[in-house]
Amino acid sequence: MSEQRASGSKRESMSKVDTAWLRMERPTNLMMITGVLMFAEPVTLEKLRRIIEQRFLAYPRFNQKAVDTATGASWVVDEDFDIDYHVRLTALPGTGGKKELERLASQLASTPLDHSKPLWQFHLVERYDGGSALISRIHHCYADGIALVQVLLSLTDVSRRPGRGRDLQRAWLKEDGAGVAKRVGAMDRYIKMGGKMLEKSMEMYRDPTLPMVLAREGSEIARELATALSLSDDPQTVLKGRLGVSKRVAWAEPLDLEEVKAVSRACDCTVNDVLLAAATGALRSYLIERGEAIDGLTLRATVPVNLRPLEHARKLGNHFGLVFLELPVGEANPMARLERVAAHMRELKNARQAMVTYGLLAAVGMTTPKVQQFALELFSRKASLVATNVPGPQMPLYMAGSEISEMMFWVPQNGSIGLGISILSYNGRVHFGLIGDARLVPDPEAVIQRFRPEFEKLLFVALMADWDAKVDADCADSLVGCRS
Repeated sequence: MSEQRASGSKRESMSKVDTAWLRMERPTNLMMITGVLMFAEPVTLEKLRRIIEQRFLAYPRFNQKAVDTATGASWVVDEDFDIDYHVRLTALPGTGGKKELERLASQLASTPLDHSKPLWQFHLVERYDGGSALISRIHHCYADGIALVQVLLSLTDVSRRPGRGRDLQRAWLKEDGAGVAKRVGAMDRYIKMGGKMLEKSMEMYRDPTLPMVLAREGSEIARELATALSLSDDPQTVLKGRLGVSKRVAWAEPLDLEEVKAVSRACDCTVNDVLLAAATGALRSYLIERGEAIDGLTLRATVPVNLRPLEHARKLGNHFGLVFLELPVGEANPMARLERVAAHMRELKNARQAMVTYGLLAAVGMTTPKVQQFALELFSRKASLVATNVPGPQMPLYMAGSEISEMMFWVPQNGSIGLGISILSYNGRVHFGLIGDARLVPDPEAVIQRFRPEFEKLLFVALMADWDAKVDADCADSLVGCRS
């Protein structure tokens, strides 16, 4: 049923995957996507409320609350909807700088949304650093990160003069639409197979020889499932352990996107590879400071993979799978770390792991709480963190007439995972954000402050390689001139 039809109906069945994210919530891991936008000029509550009413609530889904029963989850129109509950004014203590804003974002990321109402809120800080700041909280059951970034973009304009922003589409970085479309065509098949895959997962939990049996079946899907299920548990480090109910967030000073692209060109890899390698280096340095023995250590991150064309992102819902990316924190050489991250990303791009996990998530949404808990533990034991990278618009955007100077977000972790790293590029700069369980990572700024130094190591090597190439070219030209 489309959203338009849903708005005229009292109840609409929730998709299997969205149900999975609704039921995944735990006090120790709230399933919220939390975002922070900073404005160069002040934004008033009145202007913000008008934008939310006109544009955010143009999506009928956000007028609906999520109702979960033994027979399934549904979207139900909130007959008592009150905009004042969802759009709130807050203030920072004293002069209210970056530390105070991080503390507020941490408190909100640790506070559950009220399930008797639509699961979203906007918190406006009218006075922040000469402008304003906005913290958004939206439950993951409404949509994935790609879709919610598009929703937030729909609240903005490409000039100070409010309008519908017809140029927003070109503000969004292009991707391989054909490749995504090919994956989309196969998604129904993977959803149907989800239940069978989950059964196989539980069988493997009882029978460690099952991955070999699956591999012998010859099916590509079976092999992918076998690979995912046979992954060993991630090593026990200070990043793994019993979670609490408090989160800590922090963000770094942004990097210049052109510098990141220069490294990717020099090293023949993607921008994503460079950024994840820098994150790996930051984690390595942090673990050393915490006293971990890291020689030869490899950690895994679960990385969301978009499974739909970007032009379909505004349809909301969750349409992504997960892959397990190896982060070689035990590798001392920054270039060797980059090469290993890039090599593993290439392997994952040629695999179908993302669609396999999408099918599993669909199955999880229709199972009993006991099986859901098993599936959550199955995923979370195999990784130490969640890492996301979303390409944002590469031009300045405005909301309510004020320019957005910075933006970042954090996706929720799941199960027993207590650390999340988010990367978002916007207007020629790359923003790093980190969210961590307060028990495991009480000092997220100690991790985040290491991103720039680790990136600069890669940038230095890339610049030296470019310099050597120019010197070689000049020498070759000189030799040609001498011969002539």
